[in-house]
Amino acid sequence: MNLLAFETATEACSVAVWLDGEVHERFELAPRRHAELSLPWAEELLAQAGIKRNQLDAIAISRGPGAFTGVRLAIAIAQGIALALDKPIVPVSTLAVLALRAQGLKPLGASAEPQRVFAAIDARMGEVYTAAYELRDGDAFALNEEVVIAPNAATVPGDYDGWLGVGTGFAAAEGALREGLGERFAAIDAQALPHAADLARLAALAYARGDAVAPERIEPAYLRNNVALTIAEQVALRARAK
Repeated sequence: MNLLAFETATEACSVAVWLDGEVHERFELAPRRHAELSLPWAEELLAQAGIKRNQLDAIAISRGPGAFTGVRLAIAIAQGIALALDKPIVPVSTLAVLALRAQGLKPLGASAEPQRVFAAIDARMGEVYTAAYELRDGDAFALNEEVVIAPNAATVPGDYDGWLGVGTGFAAAEGALREGLGERFAAIDAQALPHAADLARLAALAYARGDAVAPERIEPAYLRNNVALTIAEQVALRARAK
C-alpha cells in the first residue's frame, strides 16, 4: 500500500511517503515554516518514490495533541488532497507517533520487546500532553488516555519501573516531569520529536485494521480549548513556580 503522511503537530515539520514498507522522509526543526514546507516536500518525496498522487491509497495525519496551528494545518492539507483524490485519511495520535522514537533507546539490560513508553510533549502554559504505550510488533498500544496535565501531577500506570521516556515534556517546566518520575524510567530522551516516518508506519497498520475514515470525519485532538493564559493565570503560574 502507498501512504502520504504529514506530521506538523510540534515545532518539527516532517513529511513521509510509505511505499509497501519502504519509507522516504523529510524532517526539519522548522518552527512556523510548516505551511511553507509541507506540500513541496510531499511532491519531492512522491517523485523520489516514483509514484503519483493518484497511486496513493490514503493520507495519514498526526491528529494531535500538539500545537493548535500545526494540528489544523495537517488536517487541512490532508483533507484537500484526500477530497481531490477521493481517498480516505488515517488519523494517528501524535503521542503514539512520538512513542515510536523510544525504539532508539537501548538501555543496558533492556529487552527488545515489548517496551513500555511514556510520551510527553510540552504543551506550554505550564502543562504537558502525555500518554503511556506498549510497543509491540511495530505498533504502539495505548495503556491509558491522553491527557493535558501539570508535569508535577503526571503519573505512569502500574508498578513497572523500566519505562522509556520520550518527548519535550520531560524538559518542560524546568524538568518537573523528570524530577517527579525519574526513578520509574530506564532511559529518557527529552529532545525527541515525532517523525512522519513513524506516523506512516503506524498509519499503515491502522489502515490494514480498517481504521481509515472519510476526510470530512477527521477530528483533531486538542485536549484543551484555550490556547493562551489570561493575565491572572500567568500570575498564578509564576507564583506556583516560586
